[in-house]
Amino acid sequence: MSASDDRNAEPLKFAYWVPNVSGGLVISDIEQRTSWDIGYNRKLALIAEAAGFEYGLTQIRFTAGYGAENQHESVAFSHALLAATEKLKIIAALLPGPWNPTLAAKQIATINNLTGGRIAINLVSGWFSGEFRAIGEPWLDHDERYRRSEEFIRALRGIWTEDSFTFAGDFYRYRDYSLKPKPIDPQPEIFQGGSSRAARDMAARVSDWYFTNGNTPENVARQVEDVQAKAAALGRRVKIGVNAFAVARATEAEARAVVDEIVAKANPDAVNAFGHEVKNAGKASPEGEGNWAKSTFEDLVQYNDGFKSNLIGTPRQIAERILDLKDAGVDLVLLGFLHFQEEVEFFGREVIPLVRELEAKRAPGRQPVSAAA
Repeated sequence: MSASDDRNAEPLKFAYWVPNVSGGLVISDIEQRTSWDIGYNRKLALIAEAAGFEYGLTQIRFTAGYGAENQHESVAFSHALLAATEKLKIIAALLPGPWNPTLAAKQIATINNLTGGRIAINLVSGWFSGEFRAIGEPWLDHDERYRRSEEFIRALRGIWTEDSFTFAGDFYRYRDYSLKPKPIDPQPEIFQGGSSRAARDMAARVSDWYFTNGNTPENVARQVEDVQAKAAALGRRVKIGVNAFAVARATEAEARAVVDEIVAKANPDAVNAFGHEVKNAGKASPEGEGNWAKSTFEDLVQYNDGFKSNLIGTPRQIAERILDLKDAGVDLVLLGFLHFQEEVEFFGREVIPLVRELEAKRAPGRQPVSAAA
């Protein structure tokens, strides 16, 4: 069995965006039966755990804007959700600059020990320059942000695995530093996002998981091939996650009508202000191919291009499209919803079993989309 066949034999994993930030997952005035408070989120975590989701991802924001007027801090909120669940893993978003690797290593090691290893991190290199200015943090050039993030990850791993850790980087330095207790094995998983060359190169060198914005299987496959080729040259393999906004309804027409309503009721000022920030961040990469660089107004209504993944339709259609993403090299689908509690429960009952059915029926030797692309 080839490495590709072995990967395809693994069941696809599912994660959901934790709504610890107000405003839901779309920049729209459409009704969203979703709340950012802890009571709602504790219940949601239990629903997701029972529905077959393996991960939840908390969001990191430091300042109000774009419909997200209120935000709970990601690490503290993650710990609260872990305390309410038994199996679910929570990925806490961290932002270099406001966070230092020493603080992050200590926080995550403690939560890791308290929860039996169910905490992971998502390192966000930064897209919101206005936020950095507001809190007095330097705003680095695009590739410099990823250089700092790579040093952050190398420092975390060293602190978590070595005694008398010594490191001399351009952004972080350590001399004979020992942290105890260290995380229990296996070490906390490290996720990172991005679509630019710098993001892909960094993932190939140091990250466990590479998150990319929503996209077609063909476009995802091109990113996957680049990341995996670079990782393989270093004797590594990176797991791949893709963002998607799921709208599962009885008919595809009904699901499309929901998306049309979301876009029709979008807040244009908020969408355009958000687009200004993220497009500048995406186009700031030397090759101009970062996240959001080619996003339209309709794409930006969902923060991470979730409509592009096209998980919009009947449960069967969505399951088949998820398998197309898996064939493109995806290991995990990160999902947003309009009405989180009810739709996460529905997705677990109606869509995940179909995905498992299709995975079981997959013919040996089926050519993945990535090979065709």
